[in-house]
Amino acid sequence: MNLKKIKFYHWCVFLLLAGVTDFSQAQSTDLARIEYTYFPQSSSDNSFRRFRTFVNFPIKLGEDAYLVPGLDYENINFKYEDNAPFGNLRDLDRYQSFTATLGFTDKISEKWRYAVQGGLMLASNFELGKIINDDLLYTGAVLFINDSGKEGVEVPWRLILGLHYSTTSGFPFPLPIVNYYREFHPNWSYTLGVPKSNLKYYIDKKNELQAFVTLDGFFANIQENREVEGSTALAENISMTIVLAGIGYEYNFTDHLVYYVYAGHTIRNDIRIRDDNRDDVYDINRVNTFYGRTGLKFKI
Repeated sequence: MNLKKIKFYHWCVFLLLAGVTDFSQAQSTDLARIEYTYFPQSSSDNSFRRFRTFVNFPIKLGEDAYLVPGLDYENINFKYEDNAPFGNLRDLDRYQSFTATLGFTDKISEKWRYAVQGGLMLASNFELGKIINDDLLYTGAVLFINDSGKEGVEVPWRLILGLHYSTTSGFPFPLPIVNYYREFHPNWSYTLGVPKSNLKYYIDKKNELQAFVTLDGFFANIQENREVEGSTALAENISMTIVLAGIGYEYNFTDHLVYYVYAGHTIRNDIRIRDDNRDDVYDINRVNTFYGRTGLKFKI
């Protein structure tokens, strides 16, 4: 793959901003992924399991302009055994989400490029067996990318600035995106940003190690709202936001096909039942715990 084609894919993957977890994929150069996530809830029998897959299709429209449609699917099993003030949560343990995104990117100048993306998501427990209005969610983003790479050399640093809006975040305004990547040694690189910051060591062409801090989470509608004991609010959706730190290992079967496994421990474990205004109704077990994720990805 020549340098021009590689750089084309780098620009395209910066568009991957919408997703079920509502956290940016902009730091990734993955065009497709299939993965499994598991973490138990300490001091209880609760546990979280998630299967996720996504794929993106870059389409060239002009010399520097590209359209990037994408699809993302998640299947979540949140096993909840603790008592709750609105009955047994065992009938609220299954959630699915389907996300379709469409992005566009083009050059502004020799060094700067912009990217925009919009997305439509269905995220729900689908207990009624149909789609309702509250299952529909929307995302959007705009990015500006400055890549220091020159023809014939590897990219030593990259800066991404932008804004990201989603109806799942609970904020009525766009949230900032800042991402900085740098290679400071032939075997070392680091990334500073959200949702992931890491320090990576390249053992050889096949093996990589990294230390990281990252965000993860999900959001889904509860189609049949539940009454909450001692409150006038209704349990209308579920939201999870976690912060975790850990180590990761990647094995490169080829330049583009990679197996990965990440293990860590949560720093913040925030799973909440919320009402229609995104106000908290009930906090689920917040005790920090082990976290594991593994899968295959097709990258640039």
